[in-house]
Amino acid sequence: MQNIGRLAFILGVIIAIAAGLGVSAPQVPLVLAILGLVVGFLNVGGRESNNFLIAGIALSASAGSLAVLPEVGSYVTAIAGNVAVFVGPALLVVALKSLISAGHD
Repeated sequence: MQNIGRLAFILGVIIAIAAGLGVSAPQVPLVLAILGLVVGFLNVGGRESNNFLIAGIALSASAGSLAVLPEVGSYVTAIAGNVAVFVGPALLVVALKSLISAGHD
């Protein structure tokens, strides 16, 4: 199962970068969201949850701020936006798992 989660993470990052560079398909956001769910369920748990949540929130908050870079800003913003679409569902799953875990303690 861990290999599936690792593969989902790598595939999500590759798709997010490719879509940000202009390779597009109408299903990209859906595929990124599904891969993010898989990553959230299979890859992140325990002690790494807090770091993942903080990093994901920081990424999501800053995704659009790089648009001002000349020449590459639109690409960097698109890539960061796609990564945010990928990480968003994983953040939701990890946050819910953390809340459930806190409720049991």
